[in-house]
Amino acid sequence: MSENSPKPLAILVLLALAGCGESGSGKAGAAGAPPSPPPPPEVGYVVLHPASIPFLASIPGRTVASAVSEIRPQVSGIVLKRPFKEGSLVKAGDILYEIDDRTYRAALDSTQASVEKAQATTDNAEIELKRQEQLLQRNTVAQSTVDTARATLRQAQADLALARANLQSAQINLDNTKVKAPISGLIGTSSVTEGALVTANQTAALTTIRQVDPMYVDLTESGETILRVRREIDQGKVQLANDGAKVRLTLGDGTRYGEVGSIEAFEGSVSGSTGAMTIRASIPNPQRILLPGLYVRATVEVGNRSQAFLVPQMAVSRNPKGQATALFVTADGKAESRLLLAADSYGTSWIIRDGVKDGDRLIVDGVQKARPGQAVRPVEVRIGEDGVARLISAAPAAGSAPAPAPTGSAPAGSAAPAR
Repeated sequence: MSENSPKPLAILVLLALAGCGESGSGKAGAAGAPPSPPPPPEVGYVVLHPASIPFLASIPGRTVASAVSEIRPQVSGIVLKRPFKEGSLVKAGDILYEIDDRTYRAALDSTQASVEKAQATTDNAEIELKRQEQLLQRNTVAQSTVDTARATLRQAQADLALARANLQSAQINLDNTKVKAPISGLIGTSSVTEGALVTANQTAALTTIRQVDPMYVDLTESGETILRVRREIDQGKVQLANDGAKVRLTLGDGTRYGEVGSIEAFEGSVSGSTGAMTIRASIPNPQRILLPGLYVRATVEVGNRSQAFLVPQMAVSRNPKGQATALFVTADGKAESRLLLAADSYGTSWIIRDGVKDGDRLIVDGVQKARPGQAVRPVEVRIGEDGVARLISAAPAAGSAPAPAPTGSAPAGSAAPAR
């Protein structure tokens, strides 16, 4: 047994050495042939075509009350009552404060008596003038006597008019002891209570009423962007909506406001300090959800862009200079890099103003594998609602509902890819 036991081990060693020799000779043979080049990388592309898309501008702004009235007393006195509830909705004509009216009622009675006295004096002057005119016809009085009687009547009539004006003023002062709401809206807190002394036209307001339905929204957009949009309208690239620009709001917490508003006016100048122009929109607020001073973002439906090219944002990158670029498939099957000039964004795509043409094949999948100037193996894909590129053959069967157009917008002057 001891003589035969080493033989199997020796056989295994010989076999191993033989295998190494064959392996080495195989490697030598492979090294002698040139390596085959790697196949071109497969990339997915979409064909670009111009389309008419909604022109949406997203602009920041703040809500502003459509009317504001600071309530101040027009007469002096002690506040006797404050009937309204702070923070409630009041209507025009509602009594807000009642001021002690005894002094003003006495003044009204005094002026009423003055009117009656002036009326009696006027009546007597009219009678006297008629008497003197009759005596003049009989040549029993001089003409100067008649002239004096006529002047006395005119003076009496003037005194009567003055007395009536004083009566009207006294009546106004008496009415002003009841401070009424000039507009409807939300009333704020009161700066005075019952028993407080107020003075006519004092500096401090008693309270403030803000009309919040409709609500104004002051939007701020750069003057350059507004000029560019107007230029596109003049060139026919943008068609305005026939029923005017509609305005929809997104609140500060990201929720969409249900009512739809409209553009009311444009500021007549551009701010010299900010270079921006204010655009005022009006939007219904029947439930008083909107309050003055809220930060909102307005989506303005300006109209439609004709012959617009949409490039998915996932296909756009930036070069070291910060310029927007994308890869395209050339006619000879190579990848080509181009500079793009973006206008705005629409959903998950950029609206491209320059750098593309009808029929271009834009690489949207496998961008990392493609290199400019190198051959690629292009396959046409379709981008689904989830943003994933799929082969056309794997797309939904014919007759199925097409994917809806992307929605949403970015500011007309928002951060698009670097020009």
